[in-house]
Amino acid sequence: MKTVNKVAAVTLLFWLMKIVATTLGETLGDFISMTLNWGYIVGILITLLFFVIILSVQLRAKKYIPAVYWMVIIGTTTLGTEISDCIDRTLKTGYLTGSLILLSGLLLSLFLWYKKYGNLEVYPIVEKNKEFYYWTAILFSNSLGTAFGDFLSDNLGLGYMTGALITGLIILIVVLMHYFTKINHVVLFWIAFVFTRPFGATFGDLLTKPLAKGGLDLGTLNASLISLALMVLMIVISQRKTRREMTSSEQINHTPYNE
Repeated sequence: MKTVNKVAAVTLLFWLMKIVATTLGETLGDFISMTLNWGYIVGILITLLFFVIILSVQLRAKKYIPAVYWMVIIGTTTLGTEISDCIDRTLKTGYLTGSLILLSGLLLSLFLWYKKYGNLEVYPIVEKNKEFYYWTAILFSNSLGTAFGDFLSDNLGLGYMTGALITGLIILIVVLMHYFTKINHVVLFWIAFVFTRPFGATFGDLLTKPLAKGGLDLGTLNASLISLALMVLMIVISQRKTRREMTSSEQINHTPYNE
């Protein structure tokens, strides 16, 4: 039986979509819990339901489907926002403690993944069991990003723009290390993956928070709609790119050998 990859390749488009997805998750999560005033517990239940449904679709899929895959990513970012805010605010642990709790969960999931498979390679992924580890690590990393982004902007008093600049600089350093050092690419991937979440989260706060707090005061709904429109556009681009690659692969496989 032929095994087929189920996840997105790590390209420039991947990172752009990841950042926009994290921004959407931050603003949409805040819209549910704060703007609609449903609270973090109800927000977790709603976003958890969506995450479980779309993850089930992803796990049952026989191949990589961009629209489904990125909806799961959005699901992890939105649920991650609610989980982080619930830990930090409802349970009153604070941003630093919340970040440490979620960091511990991420490191544990990566440790169990490595112990099971001997690597943390994120592409390709064809086994369903490995895909569970993949999505667990992603959920923890996206939850961590919200807490860490809030820690930078609120606890350290850096402001949303400064927080976005700091996390963006860290991502840039990781990119440079990828091209100019011999540091393991999987290690760099997970560092970048973790920090794109606080970057997106902080950028989401920049869009939504009041002017007095250093934000642009667009509101959670408007910011979510803008992020969603950008996400849909990039999903369409990704879908067309994937279709072209599949067509090219099929043509190569069916081209007769000419002596």
